[in-house]
Amino acid sequence: MQQPALEAVDLRAGYGDAQILDGVSLRIDPGEIVALIGANGAGKTTLLRTVSGLVRARGGAVSLFGERIDGLAPHRVAEAGFVQSPEGKQLFLGMSIRENLMVGAHNRRAYARWRTTIEEVFQLFPILAERRDKAASTLSGGQQQMLAVGRALMARPRVLALDEPSLGLAPIMVDRLFEAIRAVRQLAIPILIIEQNVFQVLSMADRGYVLENGRVTLSGTGRDLIENEHLRATYLGL
Repeated sequence: MQQPALEAVDLRAGYGDAQILDGVSLRIDPGEIVALIGANGAGKTTLLRTVSGLVRARGGAVSLFGERIDGLAPHRVAEAGFVQSPEGKQLFLGMSIRENLMVGAHNRRAYARWRTTIEEVFQLFPILAERRDKAASTLSGGQQQMLAVGRALMARPRVLALDEPSLGLAPIMVDRLFEAIRAVRQLAIPILIIEQNVFQVLSMADRGYVLENGRVTLSGTGRDLIENEHLRATYLGL
């Protein structure tokens, strides 16, 4: 069996007296797109924040290509190669598109290759290349989400995490965004994606996990999960 790109084993975390993650285990293999499904409050974003080092794990382990990263400071986790594009984009709207992208190339490893990486981002998202000197505020919501993903790619991720990338987008922009995420696969970057458009993300994903009350309750291929009766009733309304 190949070494996983990212593996969490029996991960536990929370805030204050609240236990949010209660023994979560998952893995992402090189080249995979893995979806994380769950209702609001299930612990999805807490999982990303724990892997990123923003929330300290209370137990369990997280490894990136076989190297433990739990317990590292957030900037060390990013330097190791786990990079996330957070929910809500969090762009600097008064700065240019190019300047926003350069924010992503903040670590030494990424900055050394920023010229190559920014051209890769411009090939993935041509609208960003066309408007590179315009303020980020001039972009539509969907284009701003592309900029947020591009900024994360500028950090040279070994694993990329996307937290609700289609949130608030019009349906046509959701389709374009998912096309772009599929294109990221060409860069051979494994992707962990949290997404409210369950059918669409599972149709794209190699595998998926369903998180409920801080525990993984279902896992399988994207197709298997789409056909699962519990998931269809709970998340697809079928």
